[in-house]
Amino acid sequence: MTTTDPDLARWVQTALGHRLKDEALFVRALTHSSHEGPSYERLEFLGDRVLGLATATWLYELFPNEPEGKLSARFNALVSGETCAEIGREIGVPEHLILGKQAREDGAQQSDNVVGDVVEALIGALYLETGFDTAAAFVRRAWADKLDRKREAPKHPKSALQEWAAAHQMRPPVYTTAARQGPHHAPRFTVTVEVGGKRGGSATAEGASKQEAETAAAAALLAQLA
Repeated sequence: MTTTDPDLARWVQTALGHRLKDEALFVRALTHSSHEGPSYERLEFLGDRVLGLATATWLYELFPNEPEGKLSARFNALVSGETCAEIGREIGVPEHLILGKQAREDGAQQSDNVVGDVVEALIGALYLETGFDTAAAFVRRAWADKLDRKREAPKHPKSALQEWAAAHQMRPPVYTTAARQGPHHAPRFTVTVEVGGKRGGSATAEGASKQEAETAAAAALLAQLA
């Protein structure tokens, strides 16, 4: 298919390293459900699986002696919504989002959920147009500086906090959702985490999902307890 939007074609080539053929496929990958026409949701579903396989294969090759648990820790850090949103901002996704008027006014253009989902949709589009190898090559390029090549796999803040509590003979951390604000497509959650006891404490943080807010709260409390 001949492209009619040279700006989109240039951006896809710069951001994804791909000379697009089917413009409509990539337009769909950038289109939020608040806008008329097909949205990115089906492509996101596909791209999420492609990202997962590409990342798992990459880690399996890079760390041949690591057990499943450590590989899983690395994997979860790389494919998280937060990481996908970071990648999206680095390659310029927000500027190319196609949103309905209300969603744009509500701030969906800067939503971690939306930007991260679109990154997965773009991977899905890239996979459909070029196959797995090209999509996986994009993942390796775009995620290269997110990969922790240290000997020890990164520890998720929630796991680290739970281990800290156990090591100090305290009850496991308790997470409480204090608030949920914003529209459906761009929610903001406020979560408080508490570890009881003399050496314990609490911390509160926000995120675009409960999981993101819990992770941020756990990291904040770990910083306090360090």
